[in-house]
Amino acid sequence: MPRMTRARAAAIMARLAASIEAPTTELVYTTPYTLLVAVVLSAQSTDAAVNKATPGLFATANTPAKMAALGEARIANLIKTIGLYRTKARNVVALSTLLAEKHGGEVPRDRDSLEALPGVGRKTANVVLNVAFGEETIAVDTHIFRVGNRTGLAPGKTPRAVEDLLLRRVPAEYRRHAHHWLILHGRYVCTARAPKCASCVIAELCDYRARMPA
Repeated sequence: MPRMTRARAAAIMARLAASIEAPTTELVYTTPYTLLVAVVLSAQSTDAAVNKATPGLFATANTPAKMAALGEARIANLIKTIGLYRTKARNVVALSTLLAEKHGGEVPRDRDSLEALPGVGRKTANVVLNVAFGEETIAVDTHIFRVGNRTGLAPGKTPRAVEDLLLRRVPAEYRRHAHHWLILHGRYVCTARAPKCASCVIAELCDYRARMPA
């Protein structure tokens, strides 16, 4: 397989874009705030697990002020089916309190303010900036990290290295939705244990396929 050129990267993204016309997050949310909470809850969990827990949570509290008033113990009880639920409940109360006190109950649109919130790291901030505000960010989770390295699109030893390389290699016209095309591809096609190479739309453009025995 030839080295990863801009043309090859563009071809990969074009095929992924054609395979999923309207990519979006699989987390269920209604506002930037409920999205933020859902993403915080999804750490080391799955979107499906979060989506089972959040309807009851958001029906009870769907604003920072209401969530902070709900309290850590009640939130923990509502999300106890999610991994690390006690720590996440603590973070949700803390970030909700800060949003109510310092940001007028609104989710900030800048990275520094987002990452200053408890439980919010770079990946979570990237998701919120992309999904809620349309920023051209790429949140590198385990799926995108795998796809970037396995395909040769953006190899790197850390999520940040993969993110930086993706931002350089993904053409501008695909950058807005690149996060979702890549994560959905990794979640359903380029899976960790048994990638579905036979049905993969970018198979002949992929380094992994090139290494596989004929």
